[in-house]
Amino acid sequence: MAPALHLREIERADLPRINQWRNDPEIISLLGANFFYIGAGIDEKWFDSYLANRDKAVRLAIVDSATDTHIGNVNLTGIHAVNRSAEFSIFIGDKSYWSAGFGPVATRQMLHHGFNDLNLHRIYLTLLQSNERALRMYQRLGFRQEGHQRQAVFKGGHYHDVLEMALLRDEYQPQ
Repeated sequence: MAPALHLREIERADLPRINQWRNDPEIISLLGANFFYIGAGIDEKWFDSYLANRDKAVRLAIVDSATDTHIGNVNLTGIHAVNRSAEFSIFIGDKSYWSAGFGPVATRQMLHHGFNDLNLHRIYLTLLQSNERALRMYQRLGFRQEGHQRQAVFKGGHYHDVLEMALLRDEYQPQ
């Protein structure tokens, strides 16, 4: 059975938790981003920038409905009105929720929002090739690999390959 969750827009009150997750090397090791220490003031400016440019991004908190706990974030960024495209990203920051099925449910909800509410045509993403769990999830949800960037990200003392994937509106299969 799929876990019960809901999405809501991130709020300023979420920033301390988001900052903690963004400073956790274990969480960042699974993402395409490089690890940098991020001060609370930087996240405040990041949030202010988001609020000023909400037509270009949707940043939502993933909330466990049973406990009303904010467990991660899911985003559509770089929204391009003419091309009707956006970049997808997700992370579950609360490690006690890892491998519990919240990622696929939150991804499906965001895809639904992107295609049906925002009228997007294409949702794309990048991920580390080594993140096999995420790769399997994206493939199950219909994303197709479009590219392969060899040794594109330096993390943990090594270069890692990055995969590019996308899902088009006519390929989208709501569950």
